[in-house]
Amino acid sequence: MRIKKSLPFIFIMGVLLWGNACQGDSTSFSSSPGEKVKPGVEVFLEKHLDLVKGKRVGLITNPTGVDSHLNTTIDLFYEHPGIQLAALYGPEHGVRGNAQAGEYVPFYIDQKYNLPVFSLYGQSRKPPPGMFENIDDYMRSFDTEEKGKIPPESMVEDVDVMVFDIQDVGTRIYTYAATMAYCMQACAEKGVEFIVLDRPNPINGLTMEGPVLEYPQYSSFVGLYPIPVRHGMTAGELARLFNEQFMDKKVSLTVIPMKNWKRDMWYDETSLPWVIPSPNMPSLSTALVYPGQVFLEGTNVSEGRGTTRPFELFGAPWIDGYELVQRLNDKELPGVKFREAWFTPVFSKYKKKLCGGAQIHVVERERFHPFRTTLHIIQTIRKMHPDRFQFHKNYFDQIMGTSFIRKSLFQGLSIREIRKKYEKDLNEFSRLRKEYLLY
Repeated sequence: MRIKKSLPFIFIMGVLLWGNACQGDSTSFSSSPGEKVKPGVEVFLEKHLDLVKGKRVGLITNPTGVDSHLNTTIDLFYEHPGIQLAALYGPEHGVRGNAQAGEYVPFYIDQKYNLPVFSLYGQSRKPPPGMFENIDDYMRSFDTEEKGKIPPESMVEDVDVMVFDIQDVGTRIYTYAATMAYCMQACAEKGVEFIVLDRPNPINGLTMEGPVLEYPQYSSFVGLYPIPVRHGMTAGELARLFNEQFMDKKVSLTVIPMKNWKRDMWYDETSLPWVIPSPNMPSLSTALVYPGQVFLEGTNVSEGRGTTRPFELFGAPWIDGYELVQRLNDKELPGVKFREAWFTPVFSKYKKKLCGGAQIHVVERERFHPFRTTLHIIQTIRKMHPDRFQFHKNYFDQIMGTSFIRKSLFQGLSIREIRKKYEKDLNEFSRLRKEYLLY
């Protein structure tokens, strides 16, 4: 009888122990507390304040500029007695991150900090000289009613050093790296120092994919320099590469590395909180599929903008999702499964129209190849709907950084044959980048 009475207890304890073991397995990829990653901003505040002592600081940032406790870099700088914050500069989507993709962001005065907020995705993309010196004259050149209240003379000061603190997503087709590069160019021209507070590559710093941009033919704000689609570098490493390899005039550059970040880390292994880098990049799973799914923007297939799962959902009103999913899953692509999905975008492509398609589910991210996967998706949809599918030729080639991918798909080349065409350039880039890696 004693044994029978103890069975429930043994069962419950067994379940609890098994549950704890499973919980441990589920977090086995996460950093241990002793390895918690410190972003560059924390390292800077602890060890490198001498770089800005007695200097007027311009800060290029957005909502991703936070420390590991979600304190914003703006607040940390503004409240620090050793930092003289003179102006803020916002990339695409703005300092507050509230603007949609491609939306004009105007100049304004931030009421909380009483600082000028210059847009690097509005009146200019490369900062003109007035953004660094004679700021007051520069601001007076804008219509006061349209651009915001002109600040008093006492608030306007020149900038001696620019600091960049923005989380990138690890894919060339994203404007933040170009914003950083343009600011570096402007600083080099005016003799202004440039500091990058480094942050993780959220989709790891090892894996590289896709063609290297053909420079300068396809250079644009969504891909400025000859790097591959998925580059496996941090913002600080890109800054070092840009400065040494591609800029006509070098800037006085300092990169503040992170502490404890390793190249094989994914963002959810860093212990750092995820703050959305842009309105259509809500999660790490979005960033993971983005190096491939972004190219649907250059077609008449919806990439899922206007839904709660941008870049994971894709389709069009004329697509049979059931057949599409069957064909894609039959390919047994590594690390990914497809599920039939119906969705109605509230904005962007096919706004308020019911779309048939699929949701992409990454089941093994170490085996998943986003760029190759999307080439298979495009190839499959073209075969299913040769009379409906269309490339937006110029834009597709622009974001791809070359025309040969589109032309190869038209010619009916296999994805393996297409890969062989860009692998040599990818390998050359892999060798080139080694000198500029910090981790």
